[in-house]
Amino acid sequence: MKSVIKVSNLTQIFSDQKVLQDINMNIFSGEIFGLLGPSGAGKTTLLKLLTRQLKPSFGTIMVLENDTKYLDKMIYREIGIMMECLGLYERLSCYDNLKLFAGLNDVPKDKISQVLQKVGLWEVRKRSVAKLSKGMKERLAFAKAIMNTPKLLFLDEPTSGLDPSNASSIHDLIQKERERGTTIILTTHNMAEAEKLCDRIALLNQGSIVECGIPKEICLKYNHQNKLRICLLDGKIIELPNHSSSAKKVKEYLEQGCIQSIHSTEPNLETVFMELTGRRLRE
Repeated sequence: MKSVIKVSNLTQIFSDQKVLQDINMNIFSGEIFGLLGPSGAGKTTLLKLLTRQLKPSFGTIMVLENDTKYLDKMIYREIGIMMECLGLYERLSCYDNLKLFAGLNDVPKDKISQVLQKVGLWEVRKRSVAKLSKGMKERLAFAKAIMNTPKLLFLDEPTSGLDPSNASSIHDLIQKERERGTTIILTTHNMAEAEKLCDRIALLNQGSIVECGIPKEICLKYNHQNKLRICLLDGKIIELPNHSSSAKKVKEYLEQGCIQSIHSTEPNLETVFMELTGRRLRE
């Protein structure tokens, strides 16, 4: 698999405080990679370093096979960025916001209508940003990020503060970009979002990566109980070892027709994070 981003021994210091410490990671072509952690964990700082909005104190960052110290305008044309602050002009219309961005980045103007239709904002293209709902603003910011058909897309908390319906719309847009072959780096503190979207995640806590891998495999790794939880029709809950020794008992319940549901007991990402750090993802 081709590496799109490679981070080696990255440390970031602000006023003698280590905000990031010894970060090492590889992000591969075509995957959605999640940076998951609570507020203050270092997710946005890491994103700003990857996009050269900040210079690293120590370590190296390779983006599209280029050291970020030497990124030029041509490389930025391969990158899309959606930060939490949005970067939209409130007095301008949806169309004019994208028109301005297109002019600055040599994007053909006919791409504006295509992208507005893609994110479902064509009908409100003449409306000023100030009059948009939060969900619409997020979709417009997403449209701006994909205007240049990027190979690499950075999304900082793209669904923060959105209701489930608007969040789902953003998720669909992210999935479509991934299907196009875009590599996506996503920061979030939303466990369900990370499990739904990400091929791999890095769990960040106080500036360090405490675990990294495929979400499901991480949860299985910390499945210390390894039990089956059986909910019976009468409401009673039975826990059995997830082992062949329980097969006879499970068979009996099935033959009696009294099982409402069966679940394994592997933890979710929230539980894993609490075990590793003693903290919740949402704080």
